[in-house]
Amino acid sequence: MKITDILSPNAIKVPLDALEKKEAIYELVDLLTESGVISNSQILKQVVWEREQQRSTGIGEGLAIPHGKTNCTKHIAIAIGIPSEPIEYDAVDGKPVKLIVLLASPPDKTADHIQALGKISRLMGNDSFRRSAYEVESAQQLYELFCQAETPSTA
Repeated sequence: MKITDILSPNAIKVPLDALEKKEAIYELVDLLTESGVISNSQILKQVVWEREQQRSTGIGEGLAIPHGKTNCTKHIAIAIGIPSEPIEYDAVDGKPVKLIVLLASPPDKTADHIQALGKISRLMGNDSFRRSAYEVESAQQLYELFCQAETPSTA
């Protein structure tokens, strides 16, 4: 699985309008809804926010991966946003979040859901990739960064 197979450039927003965690999650859900991937934004917002209340998805190093499973989507979907200023997110390392990757999937796609979470974590675990992602100035630049990271080098 490649992130760019499930990520559309119109599901990336740089910068986000949101100034706090809940607003940021909702803004990313709205991106998926506007792109036609999610049929009911209110249900996905509720599912993701309830998951967030159980345990913060701020995994550290400036990254958060809020996620949820719902019948409001037929396929796994991702929306990504970079806030204009880092957002306090109750991350495990106590640091504010610089990039948020929202993942939504149907309940019957558990393996794909876990695979996508792992792929995002591996990409963002690369210091060079992560620093580059935090420095982009547009949604297109971020999308291209993911494309480059997932294209095998021809060297």
